[in-house]
Amino acid sequence: MKTRIGILGLGGVGGYFGGLLAKAYADSDAIEIIFIARGKTKKAIAANGLKIILDESEMIVFPKLLSDDAEKIGKLDYLICATKTYDIETSFESIKNCITSKTIILPLYNGVDATERILNLFPENNVLQGCVYIVSMIESPGVIKKIGHYEKLFFGSKNTSISSLKELQFIFEKASVESYLVENIEETVWEKFIFISALASATSYLNENIGGILNNPDNKAIYISLLNEITAVALAKGLALPNDIIVQTIIKLEKSPQDNTSSMHRDLLAGHKIEVNSLTEFVVKEGMKYGVPTPMYRMILDKLMDSNIY
Repeated sequence: MKTRIGILGLGGVGGYFGGLLAKAYADSDAIEIIFIARGKTKKAIAANGLKIILDESEMIVFPKLLSDDAEKIGKLDYLICATKTYDIETSFESIKNCITSKTIILPLYNGVDATERILNLFPENNVLQGCVYIVSMIESPGVIKKIGHYEKLFFGSKNTSISSLKELQFIFEKASVESYLVENIEETVWEKFIFISALASATSYLNENIGGILNNPDNKAIYISLLNEITAVALAKGLALPNDIIVQTIIKLEKSPQDNTSSMHRDLLAGHKIEVNSLTEFVVKEGMKYGVPTPMYRMILDKLMDSNIY
């Protein structure tokens, strides 16, 4: 029996890691990689493959199957999903018949509410928690551009059997995916969320890239205020974060390319729908829930909501 792995969402994250898996298991009799895509993305990959552009090279990969038809896709053993957070519910609608009670789902989204939202759709399933650190984006339909060498994928679960988790880790390792199976996955996901939420909110509000945040004292003060607020929310939730999480996050940002920005800011500049609900509003709502003031987040939320792109 083949292990069948679906990749839902072929953007910067799903396209890159899905591409590594498709390349590694192109000739495998044991593992089948399925790209779930439609529209221009499906058409481009069907014609030319999925192209991944790296700093010094590029590769073109073809999955075993490319489809958006649930009957053609069939039952899945694993589903790795990496659409935009605002598409979580709708993206599952057309493939719900591909998911059995034994399908293990790994969400790789920017927010921290994906696991809970997917469990609302599939309460019998094992839905993992996961996050990635990578700078990658859609260059054009079917073309992913990755900047820099840094890439890490973290995943885990308190409920899924260790054998299933180790099987997935083995699949990642054989595909040269730098992945880490971690026990304290909720804290790991929140550490990433603190990084991306504050950055996405600051860059989108200020219309600045990373350099514009770090090198302007007023902008950096706004960014640090966001870090303080979201960290206070995380601590109120009872998460065991490092004592120096804010310092660690700033250092992480300082090591990032200065001319880069957040994916939410890129979407805003392009006039696309943005992930403000999961990356900014979620923090405000959690602050209200736990009695933690989030005035900077609230101010930025109001500004971004006024943009009518959410």
